[in-house]
Amino acid sequence: MNQDYIKPDNWSILEEGFDVDRVESSESLFSLGNGAMGQRANFEEQYSGSTFQGSYIAGVYYPDKTKVGWWKNGYPEYFAKVLNAPNWIGINVLINGEALDLYKCKEVRDFRRELNMKEGWYDRSFTAVMPNDLEVSVKVTRFLSIERNELGAINYDVQVLNADATVVFEPYIDSGITNEDANWEEKFWEVQEVKTDEHKAFITSKTLKTEFFATVFMQSQMFKDGKVEEIEPSEVIFDEKISFRYTTEAKKGETVSLQKFAGYVTDMNHNREDLIFAAKNVLDKAVAAGYETILQEQKAAWAGIWEMADISIQGDVKAQQGIRFNIFQLNQTYLGEDARLNIGPKGFTGEKYGGSTYWDTEAYCIPFYMATKDQHVARNLLTYRYNQLDKAIENAKKLGFTNGAALYPMVTMNGEESHNEWEITFEEIHRNGAMVVAIKRYVDYTGDFSYIPEKGLEVMIAIARFWHQRANYSNQKNKYVILGVTGPNEYENNVNNNWYTNYIAKWCIDYCLESIARVKEQYAIDHDRVMSATSLSSEEMAAWKEVADKMYFPYSEEYQVYLQQDNFLDKEIIPVSDLSKTQRPINQKWSWDRILRSCYIKQADVLQGFYFFEDDFSKEELEKHFDFYEPLTVHESSLSPCVHSIQAAALDRMDQAYQFYLRTSRLDLDDYNNEVKEGCHITSMAGTWMSIVEGFGGMRIKEGKLFFAPKIPNGWESFSFKVNFRNQILKVNVAPGKTSFALEGTDSLEIMVNGKPLKVEPNNLVSI
Repeated sequence: MNQDYIKPDNWSILEEGFDVDRVESSESLFSLGNGAMGQRANFEEQYSGSTFQGSYIAGVYYPDKTKVGWWKNGYPEYFAKVLNAPNWIGINVLINGEALDLYKCKEVRDFRRELNMKEGWYDRSFTAVMPNDLEVSVKVTRFLSIERNELGAINYDVQVLNADATVVFEPYIDSGITNEDANWEEKFWEVQEVKTDEHKAFITSKTLKTEFFATVFMQSQMFKDGKVEEIEPSEVIFDEKISFRYTTEAKKGETVSLQKFAGYVTDMNHNREDLIFAAKNVLDKAVAAGYETILQEQKAAWAGIWEMADISIQGDVKAQQGIRFNIFQLNQTYLGEDARLNIGPKGFTGEKYGGSTYWDTEAYCIPFYMATKDQHVARNLLTYRYNQLDKAIENAKKLGFTNGAALYPMVTMNGEESHNEWEITFEEIHRNGAMVVAIKRYVDYTGDFSYIPEKGLEVMIAIARFWHQRANYSNQKNKYVILGVTGPNEYENNVNNNWYTNYIAKWCIDYCLESIARVKEQYAIDHDRVMSATSLSSEEMAAWKEVADKMYFPYSEEYQVYLQQDNFLDKEIIPVSDLSKTQRPINQKWSWDRILRSCYIKQADVLQGFYFFEDDFSKEELEKHFDFYEPLTVHESSLSPCVHSIQAAALDRMDQAYQFYLRTSRLDLDDYNNEVKEGCHITSMAGTWMSIVEGFGGMRIKEGKLFFAPKIPNGWESFSFKVNFRNQILKVNVAPGKTSFALEGTDSLEIMVNGKPLKVEPNNLVSI
C-alpha cells in the first residue's frame, strides 16, 4: 500500500491536513462528473505548486498525431484523446491586494476535503496565514448538476479573522488551456467568440481537426453574511479569457461569499449558431432557481441513483467506502442516456489512455449498468459498437482482411483505431471477442434476444469472419492456430496460440452459428435481410465451423493446465512471492525486455477465459488453473484483482477473495500502483461491483434464471445489493448463515439458491 491518508468513512472521501505532495493525487480522487462533463479537484483560486489541471466534456476529443520512432504500415495516424476543456472553475481571491495561494501561505491549518458521495458534492475548507499576515478562513463547495447536466455550481466563502480587509473575487473562464499529455505541444482549441452580457460571460471555441464547438459560460453573485450584495463588477477581457472583478470591504470575522454558476454547451446537443443563446438559457434558469434549490435537486438525484445502485456493507468501513467510491465514480462517468458516449478507463478524472473506449466496457462495465439501471442503458452500450461496425470493418481492411471481416479497435472515440503501440494495436485482438461476450451477456440477462436479429448478428458475423481469416491451418499440428498475438497479459507480446485468444475465437464462431440458426427459425425476415446484406453463404459458414472445431489449444500434461501460450513453460517459473518487494511494480522497475522474458502475468489471462466461460469447465479445472497462474500474477492491471476475487470466492477461498476485493475496491484510494495522480481506474470499478455481486453473492444467470451461491467474508456482519433482473428489482441481503431476498413489483420470481429453487413473492421477505 502506498498511501493511507484518506480517512475511513461510510459515505464520504475525506482528507485532513494540507500536503503539497498529495495535491495531484487528491485532484483525481475528489473529481466530479455528471455523465456529460467532469472536473478534477483543482483549486478554484491560484495555486503555484504542482497541479494537474483537468476539465472534460463527454464526447469531445482531438486526433493527436501518432508519435512513434519507426512507422509501420497499418499504424493508426492519430491517437484520439479527451481534451482538457476550457476552465470554468477559476476564482482568483485577493485580500488587501495579496493573491490567496496555498503554496505561498505562511501556514495552512485545519485543511479538510470531503467528497460527499451520498449527495454528490465536493467541499474544501482551511485556515491560512497569508504572506501579508492576514489570517483567513475559507470554505468552498462545488458540484456538477445531474439534473442540469450542462451546469456546475460553486459557493466560495471567505472570512478574514484578524483584521478588516478589502476582499476581491475574480471569477473567470479561460479557453487558453493545454493538455498534460500532448504529443506535439499542439493547441487543441481555437477561440471563435468572446462575449459578455449583463454579468454573464461566454467564450465559444472549436477543436482543431474534429471541429467540436463548445461555449464555456459563467455568471456570479456576491453575498455578505448570507445576504445578497449588489456589486457592479469590472470586466477584464482577453483573447481567450474573461474575468469579472468584484470588490468589497469585509469587517473582521465577516463572511463574504461568491456563488458562481458555470459550465458548457456544445454543438453535440445544440445548433452551433445557438450556443450562446443556449448558455444564457442555462444561466437564467439556474439564477432563477438559486444555488440552494439546485443543491437540493442534486441531493435528490443522487438519492435516486443510490436507491438502486448502492451496496451496503455492515462491519467493515474501509470495504464500504471502497465500493461506494467505485459506484459513485461509475455513475459520475456514464449514466446511460446517450448512445454516442461510452466509458473511458479514466472517466473524467485524467487524460491517460486518451479518455477513449476500450474492451473494458464490454468485459466489465455492461453487467453493472444492466443490473443497476435497466436494459436500455446496456442496449445503448451495445448500440455504440453496432454504430461503429463500418469503422471496425475498415480497421480490418487496413490490415489486409477482406469480405467484411471486422476488427474492433483497441482504443477509439469514433470507431477508428487510435492506439499506436504495435503489440497492442495489431496483436491484442482478443478484444474482438469481448464484443460478442457482451451481446450474449445482455441476451442472457435481459431475455431480449431481439437485439441479435436487429443489430447484434451483423456484428457477430463480421467478427466471425475476422477469426476465420486470422487463424491458419498448421500441418504440423493438424489444427488451426492463431499466431503473433498478445493476450490479456500484456507482459507477453507476439506469442503464438494464446489460449484465451484461441478459445474466444472458437466460442465467437460457435455462438454466431448458433444465433444464425435461431434467427432463421424465429425471425425469418431479419434473417433474410442480414444474409443478403452480408452475402453470407452456407459454404462460408461451413468453413468457419471447421476452424472452430479444429482450433488448437496448448496444454501441459505435466501440470494438467491449458498453457497461456505455446512456449510458456520455456520460461523460468518463479512465483511472485519469491520476488523482492523492491522490484515491484515490475512495470516501473524492469526493462520491457526483462518483463517479456519473465513468467509474470499482468492480469487474468487464462483465468479471464475461465471467468467468461465458467460453465465450460469444472470446479476442479478452475482450481488447478487458479493454483498454477495466480501465484505468477503481479496484478499490475487494474482489471486483475476483481476477476481473481470472483474465482477465489467460487473456490470457497474467502480470505483470498476478500483481499482481492479490498485491492480492487481501494485501488485508487490506497494508490496500490502509485499512479492515482494520473486519474482513477473507472472501468475496473465495475469489476469491483462484480466482486461482490458475482463473487460474494455468487450471482449467475443460467437458463434464464438468477442463481445465487452466497458467501460472506470473515468479520462482515452483512452485505446487501439490488439487481434489476428483467424489470424485476430483487434485493439480496447476505449475513453469516442467512440470506434474505425481497422483491419489488407485482409478479413473483423463481430463483435458485445453492442449487435449490426458491420462489420470491413481491413485498414479502424470504430468508434461507
